[in-house]
Amino acid sequence: MEPIFFPNDHSFWYETLRSFGHIAYGGADFGEIVVTVQRITEGDYDSWHDEWLATADLVAAEARKSLAGGHRVSARDGFLRASNYYRSAEFFLHGNPADPRITHAYDASVACFAAAAELSDPMIEPVRIPYEGTTLPGYFYRADASGAPRPTLVMHNGFDGTAEEMHFFGAAAAIERGYNVLTFDGPGQPGTRHHHGLTFRPDWEHVVGPVLDFVIERPEVDADRIALLGVSMGGVLAPRAAAFDQRVAALIAVDGVYDLGAIAGAAVPGDRAEVVRRLRAPEDAEIDAALAGAMAANPVMRWAFSHGMYVMGVDTPRAFAASYLDYHVREGIAEKISCPTLVCAGAADGFFAGQPEQLYAHLTCSKTLLEFGPELGGDAHCQSGAARLAFARICDWLDDILLPN
Repeated sequence: MEPIFFPNDHSFWYETLRSFGHIAYGGADFGEIVVTVQRITEGDYDSWHDEWLATADLVAAEARKSLAGGHRVSARDGFLRASNYYRSAEFFLHGNPADPRITHAYDASVACFAAAAELSDPMIEPVRIPYEGTTLPGYFYRADASGAPRPTLVMHNGFDGTAEEMHFFGAAAAIERGYNVLTFDGPGQPGTRHHHGLTFRPDWEHVVGPVLDFVIERPEVDADRIALLGVSMGGVLAPRAAAFDQRVAALIAVDGVYDLGAIAGAAVPGDRAEVVRRLRAPEDAEIDAALAGAMAANPVMRWAFSHGMYVMGVDTPRAFAASYLDYHVREGIAEKISCPTLVCAGAADGFFAGQPEQLYAHLTCSKTLLEFGPELGGDAHCQSGAARLAFARICDWLDDILLPN
């Protein structure tokens, strides 16, 4: 899809499209997005923050007014949209982790989502999942109030998204179809990075394992019918976890990723061994200069490396690129996945082009490649802008795997 706004900044355009996509499940409204982005100066992170924060504040105030008047549905809807707008406000600020605007907007996003969760029917339950001496934040959605064991979809975001955003990235869609849902933030994701300082880890099975331990204990969950879905970078994290945890009955990668190291090393000449050597060397002025130049010239690189250093807990662009080398399902890992697997792919994915097809090619389990083209607007990364279409197809596949005939 060609940019409607921000024609010279793909990062700003994609994040706008992302919000447009969240309209489908109540995370935004068209006019609110348009009036906000029209006020933003292209490429200016401060302007992006200020205008999204202003819109979020206005929508949150409307929600509080509705709640004070006893209008619970209106309040719920307003809090959902405000939560998403606050998330967007702090999105580009992570190049300076000490910026107090990050915590302010993030905490407001979580508070608004919690208010919406309490007003939902059934209520969306905030949960804390035990994990290595601390807890992971998340939300448990009951399919209904019967208490009967149901198939359950465990979901997590990727490189930059929140557990709260997963409401619009599949949780609401799964609930409509009779699934329980558990969303969570793992290490490196906002709920653990902002307040607990946890950074990403490649051995994601050690994250998903405690999550499955937690959810299986719930009486509403059918332990034999648990699916795992990962979005964006989650498209490599979730497959990694499923390769080592046989409790996953179905796997969904939105979109699929085989090897982030190939992306990180694309600008480094030589084979894989040479890429590893140069990215992990104590010094490499040539590569450092090349990465600095790429960040200056390319808005996507500028954002990805500044955010990446934050979530990986490293201090230089080259150290971030080196960290990506560990995020893959190469060397026989993809082949260990035994459950039915759905790999999604967007024809115009500007971040992980070719990665879904590589993941699919290495799978030896029952597998499906679900490709989205431009004809219905689903060709962007993670099908942003076509949520109803994407989750109809995804959930139809999951129904065929987990629901009895």
